Amino acid sequence: MLEEMLHSDDFNALMKKNAHDIAELLLKRGINFSILTNISDVTFDPALPPHISKNFKSITMFFLAGYTFESTQISDNYISFEAGFGTDNFGSLVSVPLEAILQIIVEEIPIFINLGTPLKVQNKSVEEKGIKRSMDALMSNPQNQKLLKK
Repeated sequence: MLEEMLHSDDFNALMKKNAHDIAELLLKRGINFSILTNISDVTFDPALPPHISKNFKSITMFFLAGYTFESTQISDNYISFEAGFGTDNFGSLVSVPLEAILQIIVEEIPIFINLGTPLKVQNKSVEEKGIKRSMDALMSNPQNQKLLKK
């Protein structure tokens, strides 16, 4: 029953709306935050050079502060921002689908955790959908790693 709800269009739409509303509130209040997402869902314009993109992990955190924070825009479907990468500070417009945001983090504390299962993830095996995705998202935050080691 839980699996059905997590895969439902209604629940995924709610998670997407919550991600949108929370990010919008943080931007409005001027609060820096991070987003955690699967790098495979992210687009870069222009595309990053291979020597930069090869260093990304499958679950990647983007910290929105300074110019990156100021350039952040939210639409109905995406959060996008400008960021510099690598030692040369290669500039690119980063776009992340709202439903692909796994966590929103403020001061190292997750304030939003997306339990929904976007369409790409729904096509994978049940084990990958549930346990692996949740554990990867949880363990990608260093604070969570500390809690589990105690």
